[in-house]
Amino acid sequence: MSHPLLNLEGISKRFGATLALNDVRFDLRAGEVHALMGENGAGKSTLMKILAGNIERDTGTIHIDGQAVDIRSPRDAARHGIAIIHQELNTVPEMTVAENLALGREPRTRFGMLDRALMEREAREKLARIHSTIDPRRKLGSLSVGMQQMVEIARAVGENARVLVLDEPTAALSRAEALELYKLIGQMRAAGVGMVYISHRMEEVWQLADRVTVFRDGAYVGSGMLTEISPADVVRMMVGRTVADLYHHEPRQPGRPLLTVKGLVGPAVGPVDLTVRAGEVVCMAGLIGSGRTEVGRLIFGADARTQGDVEIDGRASAPADPTEAIADGIGMVPENRKEQGLFLDHAVEDNVAISSLDRFVSAGVIRRQERRAAVLGEMERLRLRLNAIDLPVKALSGGNQQKAALARWLLRDCDVLILDEPTRGVDIGAKREIYEQIDGLARAGKAILVISSDLPEAIGISDRLLVMREGSIVAELESSQTSEEEVMLHATGTVAKAARTGVHV
Repeated sequence: MSHPLLNLEGISKRFGATLALNDVRFDLRAGEVHALMGENGAGKSTLMKILAGNIERDTGTIHIDGQAVDIRSPRDAARHGIAIIHQELNTVPEMTVAENLALGREPRTRFGMLDRALMEREAREKLARIHSTIDPRRKLGSLSVGMQQMVEIARAVGENARVLVLDEPTAALSRAEALELYKLIGQMRAAGVGMVYISHRMEEVWQLADRVTVFRDGAYVGSGMLTEISPADVVRMMVGRTVADLYHHEPRQPGRPLLTVKGLVGPAVGPVDLTVRAGEVVCMAGLIGSGRTEVGRLIFGADARTQGDVEIDGRASAPADPTEAIADGIGMVPENRKEQGLFLDHAVEDNVAISSLDRFVSAGVIRRQERRAAVLGEMERLRLRLNAIDLPVKALSGGNQQKAALARWLLRDCDVLILDEPTRGVDIGAKREIYEQIDGLARAGKAILVISSDLPEAIGISDRLLVMREGSIVAELESSQTSEEEVMLHATGTVAKAARTGVHV
């Protein structure tokens, strides 16, 4: 390990009566990836906002290269070589890549005009430093999320950042984009950049990081080299329980078929046949692009099917749009909750009640007290703070936003629930609570179809696994009798290839 690059000691921060950080510490060395882990609300974001100059600490010291520094603004942070790549990208989609890379530091001609030629040349140089071939003339909004993230990193590298904070950097990336990011992290590590890596994904942390530090409830819990600590140790430090508890559920006894899909065909999908019974959790697994999400959207009527039948409890359904699906007893929490599942600027109460308004209307007038009481009941059931009912849902943590999205369908009391990546970007504690709700819904006789790219989750919470590849279901597996390796063999087509060639796998 190289010399200390960054050292934070005794950092505390209070917001009114809430002690967000209590005498925490954190250090970072040049050329190191140091993971910072903890549940939502553990204090990670508050510490990083202090480091970025967005808020001021109440107590404590910050040292860079052994010298005490005072960071009171983002400009101070940039001057000291600190850059943060936020989970919510800090970019302007309507501007070009070059304009985003130069934002706030636009080059001017001697006449004071914007020097576009120089701006694009400098943009190409910054992109070349991270081995990117993105055209600097393209509108940023036309790029994928992964490419937009690369532009933010290029800006940080181009400004010679020595400390780079990556906050849930792969939450919205495809597998290919994530691999490109991993490669870039390796290049920055070799160049001596110190990186703070914030992620809920254990596998990712163990693949990339050198050390891990854990916060809980605003306090420092512990640190360790990843060669000397296990994921189970980290889970215990984060939430006070073992990783074995995370997916545990008693055997379930499925009943009659509630969701039946026959010959479903849509864009790049099909034909697909599947059944989910009352009291059963079925998980659909597969690689990105295999068609998992598309199947869920076709069943829910969010995308138009070209052929196929959908039955709910033996009744023909085949909804043409989500309104018909909801009327038939189907609910869906989509993969992208912020763009497809929530009204971010509206209150939690409005978001939870929106699909059940018919329950609270008399003569065209909403019975507001009854609606509010029903929403509070679902919030209490999901352990959402009751005093958050009037907050805009965007003010909630990722885990609590996901709970609000789930609460909408709990209030609607759907017979069939489709959950697409229900725990993406959610901390371990909130994951466990969501798993408990899924199990409870199944035991109440609901049919649950989960779509997940997290294989331990997919196996751990389900009764059966449907593996998809190239738009079709290629395997049906009993969750209690399968493994991650077997699922991946089917998802990648290895089993099919072996069968064709006579090779034993």
